Amino acid sequence: MAVLEPFWRETADIPKFQTLEENGEADVVIVGGGITGITAAYLLVKAGLKIVLLEADTLLNGTTGHTTAKITAQHDIIYDEFISHFGEDTAKLYYQANSEALEWIQETVLAHHIPCDFKRQDAFLYATTEQSARKLETEWAAYQTLGIQGGLVGKIPFAIPIINALRMDNQAQFHPLQYLTRLVQFITEGGGRIFEHTTAVNVDKNGERTAVLTRDGHRVEAARVLVCSHFPFYEGLGLYSARLHADRSYCLACRTKTSYPGGMYLSVDQPTRSLRSVTYHGEELVIIGGESHKTGQGKDTREHYQALETFGREVMGAEKILYQWSTQDLGTLDKIPYVGPVTEGEPRILIATGYRKWGMTTGTAAAHLLADYVLDRDTPYRELYTPSRFQADPSLKKLIKENANVVANLVKGKLEKPDTHLEQLAKDEGAVITLGGERKGAYRDREGKLHIVDTTCTHVGCEVNWNAGERTWDCPCHGSRFSYTGEVVEGPAEKPLKKHHYDMLDNLTDEGSGY
Repeated sequence: MAVLEPFWRETADIPKFQTLEENGEADVVIVGGGITGITAAYLLVKAGLKIVLLEADTLLNGTTGHTTAKITAQHDIIYDEFISHFGEDTAKLYYQANSEALEWIQETVLAHHIPCDFKRQDAFLYATTEQSARKLETEWAAYQTLGIQGGLVGKIPFAIPIINALRMDNQAQFHPLQYLTRLVQFITEGGGRIFEHTTAVNVDKNGERTAVLTRDGHRVEAARVLVCSHFPFYEGLGLYSARLHADRSYCLACRTKTSYPGGMYLSVDQPTRSLRSVTYHGEELVIIGGESHKTGQGKDTREHYQALETFGREVMGAEKILYQWSTQDLGTLDKIPYVGPVTEGEPRILIATGYRKWGMTTGTAAAHLLADYVLDRDTPYRELYTPSRFQADPSLKKLIKENANVVANLVKGKLEKPDTHLEQLAKDEGAVITLGGERKGAYRDREGKLHIVDTTCTHVGCEVNWNAGERTWDCPCHGSRFSYTGEVVEGPAEKPLKKHHYDMLDNLTDEGSGY
């Protein structure tokens, strides 16, 4: 049976840190222990600043720890779109920022002799339909306009009937957690302080310095606050709940009969398929990813893993699935991340979010931009990434579409009448049920114990749905996720679901507000 953990976390020695138990102060407080927060901390410690990094869970257990770890500027079909919407200069800046991030990662790996399986690889987009093949031809024209090295190819070395493929030369892949744990070591050796299981819930902007407030009642004051917590724990006036959308996707790490031919691959047709290799105890495994969908929406999540396994058997002769995991990514209205002041005119609080599925380069580029803000250095990327931007085309159309989706799911959840009964739940099974005339979420664990929660998300009140693949309650509106006991797994929600106690006499009582 496959290990239900990311390959990366099972094959890296990740240090542990204590919870913050007192008030503190620093030059900069960083919230979020993923690639952006850790890279920014590394850069600022090197610059001689006093850094405190706060992580709500454990380091590298969020999106960074659940990636496919492709270090590439080939972020699906985007460059023709960027040229059309924003102009050639903006498209070129985006490519430049991500290419510089790749080069910096390689330089850092070489400078510190980090054993993280860093390898240069060509990256490929492939099309299996005539319509997508034509899009790749247009994208190749954009590559040529921007000076991106690559080319169109008629085949790829897999049993996949493609019509066209587009290569971007000399990209890379690595083991992200082996790389980042080395940066963590440099941070702590340089005097940076890291605290885990420390949830930031708000900021206090009174006075000359800004304080990050934690759920346990502590505060850390600093001149600057960097919000690198995937979904911003503090939104200011940025309305990020309306300007970010959450998607889930799935990965398998498997042993295959067919040897891997090299390169990194991504389909441009649906359902999405991603391929790359990885070294595991001297042997080569294949990471198969894809099956993207909106969080909290769609079919039984276990079917996504099954679809990837079927694909792996057909294309690579997958023999054994060693690891399987899922991840959550946030996208912006125009596909470019938000990096900079959380609200225009609020320079003491900076955010970085919205990397879609390309956090290895975009997260690194964001960390450099945040460091440039803190150190007051010139950079060509401020306007490109500024969170306050709003381009009517395509942002307005996307904003209307995403918020219509939110309203539809809010209404649907309130009107839905579950037909599953509590007694129907087998061990290790969860479902939305009607109990005492009310919509509730129920999970019967492997020992037979029932866990019942209110299904109303504590963010804006949408109704969560059961995710059987991860045993979580997922919100279809803004992507909040909760454990089967109701605890927050992923924001923007900050408060847990209300828990209930149920006895065999069909009596339902609160176990407390949960707040």
